[in-house]
Amino acid sequence: MAVATEREDPGPAAAGVRRSGAPPAPGPVAPGRSPGRRRLTGAAPYLLLLPALAAAAVLLGWPLVKNGMLSLQNLNMRQLIQHLTEWNGVDNYRETLTSEDFWRVTLRSVIFTGVNVVLIMVLGTLIGLLLARLGSRMRLLLSVGLVLAWAMPTIAATTVFQWLFAARYGVVNWVLDALGWHSMADYNWTGDQFSTFFVITVLIVWQSIPFVAINLYAATTTIPGELYEAAALDGAGTWKSFTSVTLPFLKPFVLATTFLEVIWVFKAFTQVFAINEGGPERLTETLPVYAFIEGMGNQHYGMGAAISLLTIVVLLALTSYYLRIVLRQEEDEL
Repeated sequence: MAVATEREDPGPAAAGVRRSGAPPAPGPVAPGRSPGRRRLTGAAPYLLLLPALAAAAVLLGWPLVKNGMLSLQNLNMRQLIQHLTEWNGVDNYRETLTSEDFWRVTLRSVIFTGVNVVLIMVLGTLIGLLLARLGSRMRLLLSVGLVLAWAMPTIAATTVFQWLFAARYGVVNWVLDALGWHSMADYNWTGDQFSTFFVITVLIVWQSIPFVAINLYAATTTIPGELYEAAALDGAGTWKSFTSVTLPFLKPFVLATTFLEVIWVFKAFTQVFAINEGGPERLTETLPVYAFIEGMGNQHYGMGAAISLLTIVVLLALTSYYLRIVLRQEEDEL
């Protein structure tokens, strides 16, 4: 039942109060709308971030600060034994940046990262699209295989590949010999730069493909089926449907995954070092391995710290350049 109400005449006194400019009396505060509660609600996201920020500051920030302090010191075994602190300023950085070896290793690391990322993204995308087209049983079987390959510890996978490519009893040499390449029966895969990098690349690509494939397969499940039906009604074939429907939907996932793979491949240390310790003759060293060998191997700890920080700078430069390209493409699309 509706109840009709009439607005009462405020009268001359109340009207005079309004005309005098006095503020009206505050009305009742709605539940949950108190100023203190609003402030608490606005600060809640930042309060939830505090544990993660504190953990990052302790586990990442403090070691980075200590590494920066170490890079400004002349520290070797004599200083460690005698507990001496010899500050030498930016001498470690000056010596590193004027060294031909550093720039040679930097170029090698960039090329190595580019080749691996291209192979990983191409093969991973193809396998992800294959997962989307397989039946449920074959998809489950392939997914289990991908997850097992991805979950294998890095050092365990590296050991397996060392066995596979062993010179005398390796499975790869045995298969090549059986297929007619008898010169490969006792081939040493870690004897020169190209073959060593080939083994490392196969290992890294094999470890990285599962992440890309499963990620992109999950992305294909978000594409509405009506779009494929509309494309088919317009006469689009398989390739046209892929370029006009699938690829635009997958593009954000591909860009994000590529960004993660650039970081992961560039900082890869275990695979490169465990295969041949940067050999032969230090020809397969990447920047992380170069920093470790100069710091721990040659006992120039300040120099190793400086190289590691410069490695971070190079990685930041690569990722910022990639993000700049991505943002420019997004602006062009808009």
